[in-house]
Amino acid sequence: MTFGVIGLIGTLILFFGAGYISNVILQIPESELTLVALSPAIFFVTVASVMRGYFNGRDKISATAKAQTLEQIFKTILTIAVVEIVVLIYGQNVTIMAAGANLATTLSVILSFGYLGLYYKLYKKNQGENLKIQKVDYKPEKAIEVVKKILFVSIPITLSAIMSTLNKNIDSITVVRGLKKFLSEGEAKLQYGILSGKVDTLTTLPLSFNIAFATALVPAISAAMAKKEYESAEKRISFSLLVTMIIGLPCTFGMIIFAQPIINLIFPNATAGALLLQISALTIVFSVLAQTTNGALQGLGKIMIPAISSFVGLVVKLILNIILISIPEIGVNGAAIGSIVNNVLVFLISYYILNKTIKLNIKPMKFIVKPLLATFIMCVCSYWIYLFLAGTIVTEKIATIIALVFAVVIYFISIIVLKIFTKEELHMIPYGNKLCKILETTGIYR
Repeated sequence: MTFGVIGLIGTLILFFGAGYISNVILQIPESELTLVALSPAIFFVTVASVMRGYFNGRDKISATAKAQTLEQIFKTILTIAVVEIVVLIYGQNVTIMAAGANLATTLSVILSFGYLGLYYKLYKKNQGENLKIQKVDYKPEKAIEVVKKILFVSIPITLSAIMSTLNKNIDSITVVRGLKKFLSEGEAKLQYGILSGKVDTLTTLPLSFNIAFATALVPAISAAMAKKEYESAEKRISFSLLVTMIIGLPCTFGMIIFAQPIINLIFPNATAGALLLQISALTIVFSVLAQTTNGALQGLGKIMIPAISSFVGLVVKLILNIILISIPEIGVNGAAIGSIVNNVLVFLISYYILNKTIKLNIKPMKFIVKPLLATFIMCVCSYWIYLFLAGTIVTEKIATIIALVFAVVIYFISIIVLKIFTKEELHMIPYGNKLCKILETTGIYR
């Protein structure tokens, strides 16, 4: 009920304030209808987040994962369907098409919420039976006391999430304003569209892969600390940081190396923005590391640190955006540079506090040198494959797809051969037991 009220207020503010936000704050009048279409999603996301938190706390992370997967599937299908319907009715009206795409997002969120609601209804019934069997005696608490406890924990965590959202809003507020000093309004909006529509979409993709580790860390570390199992907490945090590095590095350098081919593949009718993607790609490894580090801090009870570090990074980004974007030689690239500095600062501050709170066993060879070596091998081999195939045997797009598939395979093999994971750590990853048996058979691990 608490977050339902908060979500409803957020929905109403965006719905009725869409005109002011689009015309005054963003200075993009065409975005008003898009904001209106997106506004109902706030309520459903807010309530669904409570359910996801409940399932995460109960170690039912699969429920959250399935809901998020369904949301993305619904979003993909509905976006295509709704936009096609809009085109049939209104023609190539970009404003209404964008609103239709965001309406599809809202609908996918509602459907995901519906799945969580049904799952919770079934789970609650089974959980109630288990509690009867266990004869657990709970002391009643006043609703206001429960709300106070929830807000005491959730407000600092929410502040951290808000800072992350504001990071993107800084771009929406400063980019067009800064570029209009030396570009036409149309060109300024086009540059911002490349940043928000292409580059941000691609560079934030690795965050969706890493979020599972960051989310799972909070209840796992909280439980370990409550039981005073400090070694278990340290191992889990160190392992999560290693996995995060292994996710972040290939995504960063892969997008730098394949920036233009990736844009050509995904956005064939609008191929500008390769340099901006290459610069922005440097944010990936630091943003995913910050994500995991902040999850660990929240699990350790240091819930204000992520918000503080995010605020520091936000202020620095705002200053850099205002200064750099207004320089014609830098332009929209200034926003990417600001994001890099922002993410580096957030990670360094959070990691410093994390390492002071619980001593981490971070070995440079294992956590930095070997993952960098595996990434280097992947980049060299996959790019050579791309150059060999492109324009000779197959088309550039097919060459890009083949090269990226080989990149994943080569990177995986490099990780195994370099023995970045210990046998104990292999057992901690999905299907790690089977993988360990295969590697023992081949003699790589003994």
